[in-house]
Amino acid sequence: MDAQKVLDLAKLARIEMGAEEAKRLSHEFDAILDYVSEVKKVSSNLPLQRGRMEGVYNVMRQDGEPHASGIYTEKMLLQAPAREGNYLKVKKIL
Repeated sequence: MDAQKVLDLAKLARIEMGAEEAKRLSHEFDAILDYVSEVKKVSSNLPLQRGRMEGVYNVMRQDGEPHASGIYTEKMLLQAPAREGNYLKVKKIL
């Protein structure tokens, strides 16, 4: 990737960048893209079955007895900077 492409990309991302920095980053982009191509080569050789790796699956445990509702509420609220009743009080953002 040449420096001009880096500058174009920076403009799209609304990042201010000088020519020297773009030149330096162009070499870093080349290294990153080379690494990504190596990862693609390795991952293309993995045995896949319907989009999943063969022999790899998620192990889920059976749900046990859940704890009683609300037993940790007070403990958590004591750690909050502000509260209102049984709720965390936060700054209004909208």
